[in-house]
Amino acid sequence: MKKRQTFTTEFKLEAVCLLENTMPRKAGYWCRIVRTILVAPAHPFARDIALTCASCRGHNRNTVFIANDDYQFYLENLFEWKVRLGVKVYAWCLMANHVHLIVEPRNDAKTLSELMKRLAGRQSALVNKLERRTGSLWDGRFKASPIQRDEYMLPCLRYVEMNPVRANMVAGPRQYRWSSYRERMGLDDKHLIDLDPTFLSLGENEDVRRSRYMEYVQVGITDKEIELLRAALQRNRLTGNDRFVEEVAIRIGCRAENRGRGRPVHAHKSVNPI
Repeated sequence: MKKRQTFTTEFKLEAVCLLENTMPRKAGYWCRIVRTILVAPAHPFARDIALTCASCRGHNRNTVFIANDDYQFYLENLFEWKVRLGVKVYAWCLMANHVHLIVEPRNDAKTLSELMKRLAGRQSALVNKLERRTGSLWDGRFKASPIQRDEYMLPCLRYVEMNPVRANMVAGPRQYRWSSYRERMGLDDKHLIDLDPTFLSLGENEDVRRSRYMEYVQVGITDKEIELLRAALQRNRLTGNDRFVEEVAIRIGCRAENRGRGRPVHAHKSVNPI
């Protein structure tokens, strides 16, 4: 039995918690996942955080996209539902067995879940029909991490669009057909991505922005940065600095820091004398 509990602040920031009573505590439920979804800003602080990195992986890490038509079908649905739901798509990358998106759900936090449900459902129906199979195509629900726009938007763009390079599939991001990098650089005309204010601030015109972003990507992403972004996404936590995490936690009235498993280790432990 699962129950859904929602906390809402004065600037429409929502933390959706899935609670399961398999390990009862004071209220009779154990919090399994805290999924924080940010919607359109109605507060100065919220303008910095109204976008989310979402990821979905194939069941048992199995291949989801085999033929070019599989990739194209997903992108066609992404374009259709981003328009229908009023969602902005800032970056995307389709790998053989998983998907990365950076999106902004705008006025209603539920649109992110609706977008991911529609994309996953249609792709599942296609694959099941082609392969004459039944059952789940995806490994559970999608994972999501709200992004601190000013400080972490560009690192997240680079993280998503450099996925094929890290997987040793291509030497550079422009060689990979199924990511938003080629459209961002003017090499494709899919008309799928929106341009975030952080990216637009890189230069006064298109050529300057593309040149500076290309240089930024070529610098590469550090292991520490990969670890931070990957941990936040896998645990449905926030991608941002300590101040950002603390401020969000205060406003939603719910712990938001990215902690490891187990009880916290205290620096000073009292030791009873023998």
